[in-house]
Amino acid sequence: MAIGSTVLTWFEGSWHEGNIPVIRAADHVAWLGSQVFDGARRFEGVMPDLELHCARIVRSAETMGMVPAMTAEEIEALAREGAAKIDAGQDLYIRPMMWSCDGSPGLIDLDPSSTAFCLCLESYAMPQPGGFSLTLAPFSRPRQDMALTEAKAGSLYPNNGRIMAWARARGFSNALSCDIDGYVAETASTNVFMVRDGVVFTPVPNGCFLNGLTRQRVIALLRADGVEVVETQLRPEEFDTADEIFVTGNIAKVMPVSKFQDRTMGPGPVTSRARALYWAYAHDRDRAAA
Repeated sequence: MAIGSTVLTWFEGSWHEGNIPVIRAADHVAWLGSQVFDGARRFEGVMPDLELHCARIVRSAETMGMVPAMTAEEIEALAREGAAKIDAGQDLYIRPMMWSCDGSPGLIDLDPSSTAFCLCLESYAMPQPGGFSLTLAPFSRPRQDMALTEAKAGSLYPNNGRIMAWARARGFSNALSCDIDGYVAETASTNVFMVRDGVVFTPVPNGCFLNGLTRQRVIALLRADGVEVVETQLRPEEFDTADEIFVTGNIAKVMPVSKFQDRTMGPGPVTSRARALYWAYAHDRDRAAA
């Protein structure tokens, strides 16, 4: 599934243009889902926290039981090499992937040493604020004793996909989902924050959802700026009375929620500050590294 008009993929030692085939019909991943991935961004010429995304896919591969096919440093160098081949004015989605080719004969466990790797860079514009709406989905997130929730694994995303489809069928952009105890976890594709009386609240990581890199970065930036950020258990009804709601993730980084359920909301001063802080961090860090 290509998401952009420009696609550049590194696979088996070479760069290729277009949406090339990389998985064979009998590969372990093709029928048993042994794949992990990560996503970074280039926007406005910067690639914030690229090295952290590259390090996370290595950890995800190890969590799934693979021997990683590349180091984080090698992946980062490839990502920078590939990005330099694409016009600097294009926003990019940078997606490294690892998967297993083989498994034990007759069994479902993977062969740790059969890990394959590719790096895909696609043109993908940064979504602009405005019109992002949330509802509440009836589907729960799995606990860490139910699934490999500590990895960014493709096998976790069918559940996310049905959350997204459920929301869009009802006219919303996305939806909150809860853990099995009824506390808000995240949306189908982002971490979530709410603001009340100038204080930022966000679900505390409990193992059933990914503690996103952008989430961690925004929390650190807000706290350094003097904003109180509380990680805690949050019930869905607490979002009904929030002054502001925003989400963080790799695709849009920081996105204000303009509608929650039937309530229209503005971006709000704290959300606007969080977005400004992240953009300043991304550009200042890139200049410092130059």
